[in-house]
Amino acid sequence: MLAVHFGAGNIGRGFIGNLLFQSGYQTVFVDVNQEIVDLLNEKNQYTVVLADKSQEELQIRNVSAVNSGTDPDQVIELIANADLVTAAVGPNILPFIAGSIAEGLRKRITATNAPLNIIACENMIGGSTLLKEKVYEKLEESEKQLFDSRFGFPDAAVDRIVPNQSNEDKLMVKVEPFYEWAVDETKIIGSRPEVEGITYVEDLKPYIERKLFTVNTGHAAAAYIGYQAGMRTIDEAMKIKELQELIQETLQETGRMLVSKYAFDPDEHQKYIKKIVNRFVNPYITDEVTRVGRSPIRKLGPADRLVSPAVQYLQLTGDVPVSLTRVIASALLYDYKEDPEAVAIQEAIYEKGIERAIEQFTGIEAGSILSETVLNHYHQLKSGITIK
Repeated sequence: MLAVHFGAGNIGRGFIGNLLFQSGYQTVFVDVNQEIVDLLNEKNQYTVVLADKSQEELQIRNVSAVNSGTDPDQVIELIANADLVTAAVGPNILPFIAGSIAEGLRKRITATNAPLNIIACENMIGGSTLLKEKVYEKLEESEKQLFDSRFGFPDAAVDRIVPNQSNEDKLMVKVEPFYEWAVDETKIIGSRPEVEGITYVEDLKPYIERKLFTVNTGHAAAAYIGYQAGMRTIDEAMKIKELQELIQETLQETGRMLVSKYAFDPDEHQKYIKKIVNRFVNPYITDEVTRVGRSPIRKLGPADRLVSPAVQYLQLTGDVPVSLTRVIASALLYDYKEDPEAVAIQEAIYEKGIERAIEQFTGIEAGSILSETVLNHYHQLKSGITIK
């Protein structure tokens, strides 16, 4: 079986590529990093190390790579013959791979009637749906109906911490043992892809929001609160009792919202929260707060990990989320100069004022109770009150 995977970075190799190999696929990575492409083609294998006490090493074989920038025709040919296409390139890059996928699917239609599923494995809601929209922008109206009958774009929820790392072996990846990969089976065309580790579900949204508003919200909270407290890494921040308590309180708020919305079992959700917090304190993973906190404009978006659960919490419970609004304020104070989005936020605050900036980046209406609460936290944090 042939799998074509867009993105040969740490997540692509350490998470998706790992499971594809274990499921019997020959995997071709598509990337623009020529050094990684050359190494994959030279060695046809790489090592994944589990970030725990065991330090177990897994050898991932039957892999190769193509540079989509220099060999676009080869990418098209691969898609035309693939059994599965996956992607882990980051939400902002999905539109840039849509053209190659559209051309590959066009060629496939002329060669075979076999269906194909394309799964975007991104930290976002509706990644595959977004990719489908961008692919369909490349199509003629007459093509879309046929594409709908042949090609599925099932959304997915993925979860595995793969920290930023620099290894002597440039193909080696260190990953946490825990992972979760849920896929919406209602959008599958043909038979379900045989991938060990995928959980197929009929309603993906609860899985996506549980993960996004627990793992991603908690991770972002640790990053922005930790940055304000002068911490360099997530595990350093989690060692500070007061900071860990703030993060725990944030997850209690998202948990209350999720239990109310989806009728999750409260005790089981508390166990889930505990498991997530234990992942953040894993001493075998060193993850810089500036990596986890990068791209704050996206993370402050109305549908993302901070603002969406805050808004839903207020709507579902009638209470103002104290901890979530504190984290939003911390994100607005995130001024890491190497992050273009952080710089853009600080420029907007300077030029327009914090109230306008809150509305601009979060979509929270100025003068609302949420806006006022964020504003109060912002001024407190800016004055040096980093812990309640």
